[in-house]
Amino acid sequence: MPPLTAPNILAGCVVLILTAMLPVIAHTAQSLPTARPEAVGMSSERLARIAPAMQRYIDEQLVPGTVTAIMRRGKLVHLEVQGDMDVASGTAMQRDTLFRIASMTKPIASAALMMLWEEGHFQLRDPVAKFLPEFTDPLVSTTGDVSAATGELVPAQRPIQIRDMLTHTAGLANRYIGNGAFYSEHMAARPADADLDTYSRHLAELPLVYQPGSQWQYSVATDIVGRLVEVMSGMSLDDFLRERMFKPLDMTDTHFFVEPAKADRLAVQYRPGDDERIVMQDPGGKDSRWVSGPKLLFRGAGGLVSTVDDYLRFQQMMLNGGELDGERLLSPATVSLMIDNHVGDLPVWLGGPGMGFGLGYGVVVDRGAAATPLSEGAAYWGGAYCTISWLDPEQDLVAVLMTQVRPYGHINIRQDFQVLTYQAIVE
Repeated sequence: MPPLTAPNILAGCVVLILTAMLPVIAHTAQSLPTARPEAVGMSSERLARIAPAMQRYIDEQLVPGTVTAIMRRGKLVHLEVQGDMDVASGTAMQRDTLFRIASMTKPIASAALMMLWEEGHFQLRDPVAKFLPEFTDPLVSTTGDVSAATGELVPAQRPIQIRDMLTHTAGLANRYIGNGAFYSEHMAARPADADLDTYSRHLAELPLVYQPGSQWQYSVATDIVGRLVEVMSGMSLDDFLRERMFKPLDMTDTHFFVEPAKADRLAVQYRPGDDERIVMQDPGGKDSRWVSGPKLLFRGAGGLVSTVDDYLRFQQMMLNGGELDGERLLSPATVSLMIDNHVGDLPVWLGGPGMGFGLGYGVVVDRGAAATPLSEGAAYWGGAYCTISWLDPEQDLVAVLMTQVRPYGHINIRQDFQVLTYQAIVE
């Protein structure tokens, strides 16, 4: 026992004070539980390889900064904050920085619809038109040309099913096949005050570009998932997510638009310049359209702003089989169904070989063909600003990478983070 000198007595008092404060801090902040990597079968030494790899992208001015996080066996074992959220001002990236997560909204909106499935509102094979009459008796372009300038329009061989919207097999017009320019012009011409109801009706004016269920083609189908949530629940998608998901999960920083009081936490969004070095595209703070926008259209396919901690909470809930901190949103059977492959052998071109698609998530079906370290059965999705997250039931692991650059096809930062995550698993 050390002697009772004044410094030792003072140190003991400090320890006692901090120990007494810990339960209060944990309760008010709903902080994620942490553990030493070795306690959950990961290597501290190998996890330390992540930061230098991310820093290389920052030093080469390919991304402004990053936040990386990994949870295994329900414990946070890695969280690294690097670089800047605003390069011009030198404002450092923070753990609570707000990021535009774009298509990482899709798993959230899909989970919301599956909550209503569990309540008996619909069956997955129900026609979408049962709830959204604008999709009754759709016509299909035989050439994928939504402008109808070539080919002909024929009746759909079967109705569009709700399951088709969740899996991107509905046949919806999109920017990637057929006359993408005509599609973009049509969607841009929607009324300026359009809500999700108006948006859905405007989209339904276009013919389908393939027969429902016959192809996997990335589209805004998850926007219709969001509209289905609204019709079945009687709430706006914004209200439903806030009341039924974000509040129970303590996702206090996830919104479709940023509150002015939080504006200074919104990261600047960049694009690659002619030399691939980042150039500011959308400012952070109060001048961003995520703060000053009209706040009328809440889309299931994209638009949320979130933090690394909030998205970890959502993904950990999914990995836990639908429950987090005593709040159950889904059953384990429903989560398992969502991360099964629902598209058979249809090529999922956006994910590449070895990838399938579930209800709102891409899923790994052949890790060799996919050339990925993720386990078969892992579910993932990313966002247009180079964010990505996945959950891996086999490894009991969740990971998130946040940054803000669009487009990002010239860099491998997301793939590098995946490799660096799995090389640190040692048992």
